[in-house]
Amino acid sequence: MKQLKRVVVTGLGAVTPVGNNVVDFWNNLIAGVSGAAPTTHFDAAKFKTRFSCEVKDFKLEDYFDRKEGRKLDPYSQFGIAAATQAFDDSGLKNIQFNPDRIGVIWGSGIGGLQTFFEECVNFEKGDGTPRFNPFFIPKMIADICSGHISIKYGLRGPNFTTCSACASSTNALIDSFNYIRLGMADAFVTGGSEAAINQAGVGGFNAMHALSVRNDSPESASRPFDKDRDGFVLGEGAGCIILEEYEHAVKRGAKIYAEIAGGGMSADAHHITAPHPEGLGALNVMRMALEDAGMKSTDIDYVNVHGTSTPLGDIAETKAILGVFEEHAYKLNISSTKSMTGHLLGAAGAIEAMACILSVKNDIVPPTINHFTDDPELDNKLNFTFNKAQKREVRAALSNTFGFGGHNASVIVKKFVA
Repeated sequence: MKQLKRVVVTGLGAVTPVGNNVVDFWNNLIAGVSGAAPTTHFDAAKFKTRFSCEVKDFKLEDYFDRKEGRKLDPYSQFGIAAATQAFDDSGLKNIQFNPDRIGVIWGSGIGGLQTFFEECVNFEKGDGTPRFNPFFIPKMIADICSGHISIKYGLRGPNFTTCSACASSTNALIDSFNYIRLGMADAFVTGGSEAAINQAGVGGFNAMHALSVRNDSPESASRPFDKDRDGFVLGEGAGCIILEEYEHAVKRGAKIYAEIAGGGMSADAHHITAPHPEGLGALNVMRMALEDAGMKSTDIDYVNVHGTSTPLGDIAETKAILGVFEEHAYKLNISSTKSMTGHLLGAAGAIEAMACILSVKNDIVPPTINHFTDDPELDNKLNFTFNKAQKREVRAALSNTFGFGGHNASVIVKKFVA
């Protein structure tokens, strides 16, 4: 049987509601900074939810010629910017690489929603004559960001986009991991991006009663595992991770953040939006990830939970963690960084995997902020890392992402040891 290759992380990039680069993103997570504020992208006065976690002070000209930038939906702008940071960080641009052996696998749950919405509004305002922007379709389609990244760097390896709602970029990460460890590629630019903070995005999630309506206090609205949680806060942005085959990375003298140990994927097969009440899909996917990594539950020190701050989801995920980790669950640190970033939908897995990578590298666990009242339906003996980051040895961390349709994906990162 062919021996599987080791896969390591050699580059990171971030455009998020709490920082437009990796250093700011990480420092603000550790400091417990909320990215939520009143929505500015559109007039939200008549909406049930009038706040969100927007990307702030993003400068298009830092990454694009302004004319070229206008040909891109915001989800692609964010994604290409994060990929640019990560590629630079990896040092790959400074070496001669085989372009046929490096690919791009991206994740997005929705893609160019802003473009789609604007084109529909413009058509409705017209006289019925079909006048559409020639870039409408290339701006909107969910796979176009991976195409742009490959074009920018001349990467001719596997190139596609995974779409599994909020699990999308974790699926992208796992697919990239698998291609490399099977010896089918040397490296991947992987991650995800999303930009759904507009009238259609907020209105649609409001109609589902999925969003918090805590308009009087946006910064404390995302409160995972709190008794008074009332829904998630919509976020936007991108995260990018460069995965590389270990020997390829060592040969070129790359810095290595961490190692990808394994991944799991499962389905709830239960409901289009609600989680399985006993967390069955979540339990299965964590067990699959551990088995794939060849690790025991006691090897994990930190779980970055899906933790969206919804009444049902937080309970189901907690049940699953107890089912997988049993007594070791009480020795874990558990935290939801969505309490700070909001929910980036298809990009959530990318930035949360980055939080795990940096936690493993720096031996510190970011907090779950906005905890005020214990929920009696949860096991409050668990360490949810409430309100303040905690220093501890983090040998390995597991990141969970669960999406509408019952899609579940988990990935495990561990300390790199040569």
